[in-house]
Amino acid sequence: MKNINMKKFFLWFASTAFIFAGCKKLDQTPVDTATNEAVFSNEKGLELYANSFYKMLPSASDAHKGDAMSDYAARSQAPDFLIEGAFGPRQSNGWDWKDLRNINYFLENNKGPALSPSVRLQYTALARFFRAYFYYAKVRRFGDVPWINKTFKIDDPDLYKGKDTRSLVMDSVLADLNFACENISRTSDNSRSLITKYVALGFKSRICLYEGTWRKYHTEAGMASTSNQWLEQAVDAADKVMKQGGFALNTAGGVDLAYRNLFISTAPVATEVMLASVTDANLAIYNDANWWWTSATYGSRISFTRMFVNTYLNIDGTPFTDKADYQTMVFKDEVQGRDKRLQQTIRMGDYKRINGGTPEAAPPIFSYTYTGYQPIKWVLDDVKYDGGGQNINSISLMRYAEVLLNYAEAKAELNSFNDADWIKTIGALRQRAGITGGLTAKPTVADSYLKDNYFPLISDPSLLEIRRERSIELSLEGLRFDDIVRWKKGDLMTKTWNGFYVPELNVPMDLNGDGVLDVCFYQVMPANPVAKVNYINVAQTVNGQVNPLRLSKDTSGELTWLINTKRIFEQRHYVYPTPEADLLFNTNLKQHPDWVGK
Repeated sequence: MKNINMKKFFLWFASTAFIFAGCKKLDQTPVDTATNEAVFSNEKGLELYANSFYKMLPSASDAHKGDAMSDYAARSQAPDFLIEGAFGPRQSNGWDWKDLRNINYFLENNKGPALSPSVRLQYTALARFFRAYFYYAKVRRFGDVPWINKTFKIDDPDLYKGKDTRSLVMDSVLADLNFACENISRTSDNSRSLITKYVALGFKSRICLYEGTWRKYHTEAGMASTSNQWLEQAVDAADKVMKQGGFALNTAGGVDLAYRNLFISTAPVATEVMLASVTDANLAIYNDANWWWTSATYGSRISFTRMFVNTYLNIDGTPFTDKADYQTMVFKDEVQGRDKRLQQTIRMGDYKRINGGTPEAAPPIFSYTYTGYQPIKWVLDDVKYDGGGQNINSISLMRYAEVLLNYAEAKAELNSFNDADWIKTIGALRQRAGITGGLTAKPTVADSYLKDNYFPLISDPSLLEIRRERSIELSLEGLRFDDIVRWKKGDLMTKTWNGFYVPELNVPMDLNGDGVLDVCFYQVMPANPVAKVNYINVAQTVNGQVNPLRLSKDTSGELTWLINTKRIFEQRHYVYPTPEADLLFNTNLKQHPDWVGK
């Protein structure tokens, strides 16, 4: 099967030439009927048109950056969205409907006797999947939006309709999802670049979990009584994937490699990856992961916070934070004996990079990281990929691991999660990560660290552990901000960006335990610095300017990254405002109440 990215190119041509899919307005007049007939009277025409929907999926270069705004990501600057006065209706964007018109035009015209109903049904089902996908993105971003299931003529009064209720829109989304899941006949795709029945079911589990938990925790919306209906749908969809989809957790490479191989392989790891943005060197289709994750200037210099890294369990399944001295452990010691995903997610221990064919020790480097916890999840080990968009690893968009987590969380929210569910979801994920304890029965005691620092209102031990597992397993895969929104935990976005512990100034530290000193923190530069050690200034001011990198106790303590702009998260930040220009164009839309006057 041809690479889907090449298909996208042909489809872009087909869709723009035949139906003007690139038009932003909803009232674009269709082209002549001869062109319409050429597209809709044969299966190849339907295939070419329907493949244009795939451009709605994130590109590889977008997908690996999906958690750039999240609670566990310290970064060079706070997002404007979280800075008072920096973001409002004038800065908002995303109120774009051209993809929806492309889908609706297809649905209206995929009729007639030239093709069999069964052929047309497959493409209608695919189109309705993408309409659900489109609206899920719009509701997550804006809350209430208008439901549109037709193409508009220039004089159609509905061009100026107002927003519909969330209930109407999401019920329509669910109807589209159900139709797609029931009628997409393709059940497998070796390229992992096409929507199959089980990919559609996987997305249904994601969307229904989102909506069910959003309704449960956003009680001000008055929809909590309907949350269980959505959670039950999430369980049902995930269960079908688990029983019928033929996927499994990847174990090739053992506990030290199986997890990371999912993110650095050229071809998607078909055992577990359900959908991916696929690279192809023969077609010069790459992504920019190395450039973004290793550059001091191109990316956001994202580093994990210590508060998050503390949630990785010990290898025996006990909480790391149960150790009496965990708060003062230095980096090379605290990362030992932990969940094997930690060493496959950040620079630590014996991690090496290849330079000119030679593996070289690669401890965290402070020209990139602010906290010491430097991600490697999407980074190829060879430094030759670091400059520009040259990466050849495919980027996963949905994994079987997420389906397991969707299933576990929805069942826990429904109070129906049992030991058997634990074994096949959380236990299976932790076993793949090398964890040896707590795999066969759900927990009975709530972890105090998770409660105190993350979820003080959650008392169910299983739900706490499911959220821990989701955070770790799916880190940097673009789902974290959505999780924070649906859980109504926006306060996590304002937590201090803390890093590893520094016991004293002017004493060089070995970060990877290889006997070589790597970094030294100072307030006054030592007279005789040690060669090849990276010296980092943590004084209160540097050259008369406030220094954002400090130690929490001034001369010792956790690294603390204090950017000059205060991050805020208020009720309005659970949605984006409708863009001002669109409100002026259509006065019936009305601004989201939480953004009125902002």
